Amino acid sequence: MTGWGITDASPGDAGPLALILGDWVRETGWMPVLHSREEDVGFLSGLIESHVVRVARGGTGPMGFLARKAGHIAALYLAPEARGLGVGKALLDEVKAVEPTVELWAFQANRGAVAFYLREGFREVERTDGRNDEGLPDLRLIWRKAP
Repeated sequence: MTGWGITDASPGDAGPLALILGDWVRETGWMPVLHSREEDVGFLSGLIESHVVRVARGGTGPMGFLARKAGHIAALYLAPEARGLGVGKALLDEVKAVEPTVELWAFQANRGAVAFYLREGFREVERTDGRNDEGLPDLRLIWRKAP
């Protein structure tokens, strides 16, 4: 897939972005499904209102998105067909270009995401046994701009 770009999210993106998020949750065997599709849309609507949400768009629509507030990444999700194309890196690079420190939480079971963040220069600073809504062990990762 070629010919994609990154733009700001608009309120009309909540539905398509909620599908990307919701499909990932529902297709990931270890991830509990805690919310309905409608709740996913409400969650994305709230993110779009309260965070900077950047959307990678291709010819068929949104390919993925990143939501951030200051230096905290609240969400980074890609549609299956967008994985491995540099889309996630491009979204992450935008944040790293404007923030001196970037932090996020990732589920320990999400080995692909954890490996991606470690390749991108993040380091693990904390692990929990599942003090989150999903009850899954997670870890906090931080990236700092080189001096």
